[in-house]
Amino acid sequence: MKSKQAWRDDGVRVIKSDRLDSNTAQTAGMQRAAAINLARVGSQKLWAGTVIIQPNAKTGAHHHGALESVIYVVRGAARMRWGDRLEFTARAEAGDFIFVPPYVPHQEINALSDAPLECVLVRSDNESVVVNLNIDAAERFEEVYWIDPIHTPPGAGRRQL
Repeated sequence: MKSKQAWRDDGVRVIKSDRLDSNTAQTAGMQRAAAINLARVGSQKLWAGTVIIQPNAKTGAHHHGALESVIYVVRGAARMRWGDRLEFTARAEAGDFIFVPPYVPHQEINALSDAPLECVLVRSDNESVVVNLNIDAAERFEEVYWIDPIHTPPGAGRRQL
């Protein structure tokens, strides 16, 4: 059993919102700030932080290597584009989660013209991996509405009386 002092020093850590570290990997068009990583808290398996994208702004295309990423939209609305030419798109709003698998080229776009997009990011390693890409984006793109395999799509299975 750990000593009281060990629990005090190696237990829960609260990172105040005004103490985030913007000295982390960046992509044009967004501002990332780290809260949780190896250097700051000794995290072995996670990186977590925030991102802000200004109104009408979009990021450069990028991926996060072998890492899985989760984005939680706190405020605003995001339009995500992904694919070899960013040819697929989906919209996420406050309260929505976005999952980005390893090596998927993607771009975040603030879908609003009057408010910043504010998100929380979590990645599956303790360091921020960002590979910025030079992609000629497709002019046409396909809207994707993803339904997980354990739920019924909206409108499916309804009987008309």
